[in-house]
Amino acid sequence: MTKSEEGGRSNKRLGRGLAALIGDVNVESSHTSERPRDVRKVPIENMRPNPRNPRKAFVEEDLTSLSESIREKGIVQPILVRPQPNAPGHYEIIAGERRWRAAQRVGLHDAPVVIRDVTDQEALELAIIENVQRADLNPIEEALGYDQLIEDFSYSQVELSKVIGKSRSHVANTLRLLKLPNSVKDYLAEGLLTAGHARALITAEDPAALADLIVERGLTVRDAERLAQDPSLLEKKARAPKPEKDADTKALEKRLTDGLGLKVAIAHKADKGVGELKIKYASLEQLDEVCRLLGIQN
Repeated sequence: MTKSEEGGRSNKRLGRGLAALIGDVNVESSHTSERPRDVRKVPIENMRPNPRNPRKAFVEEDLTSLSESIREKGIVQPILVRPQPNAPGHYEIIAGERRWRAAQRVGLHDAPVVIRDVTDQEALELAIIENVQRADLNPIEEALGYDQLIEDFSYSQVELSKVIGKSRSHVANTLRLLKLPNSVKDYLAEGLLTAGHARALITAEDPAALADLIVERGLTVRDAERLAQDPSLLEKKARAPKPEKDADTKALEKRLTDGLGLKVAIAHKADKGVGELKIKYASLEQLDEVCRLLGIQN
């Protein structure tokens, strides 16, 4: 059997059951207090981050919000870990590093975990699947995670799509983001551009210039698609003066931003007396907090 054939069979074998593994620990999304039967408590100090974790960015606001939630309710969803070789009683985090970091902040001594004895390959697969399901990865982190599976374990795009439960075209388009200029990738990593914007930028003649304009003007995905198809519009947009917000609108934006702890933008059309209020959140915890402040209960 050739190496590629062996790798292909291994990928198919390892791909089966990964979703079930994630399902074992993804109890938070089911809105129930029920936990898997093999949950146990492990000292916080006996866990360490996974160096292969595709999630690289940990936003300070997210960690602060999650820390407050953990202080009030504890860790609802167990952390997925695997034993560390040659270190009995110590574990490497597969999924849940943000929960582990937040738990440290509030001084927890131990945390609920589900232990799985998996390989490096399975650990990376699980980390990517868990983060993709929870929408915790920015587009660049997701692309780098896919690229690492392909580079380290000789996945084809078809095999990868089956393992992570996404279409082959999604995998291909996500990987294409890695070819964008570094300035564009930085915008994506910082959350200033969405995956929809990124797909338009892939086909743009000058993706860096278009990305700058999107961020500066707060353009929609549809705007970005039109500009990518007709580069002449990009120059016209760039020359057009950006409408200034009046002092009252800016002051209200600041009050709402300070009050919510989240970025708030107001687009008010004074001539019509209508507009839009946008609240940007970077995690499900922040969205939950907005719902709580609005008096909306799950």
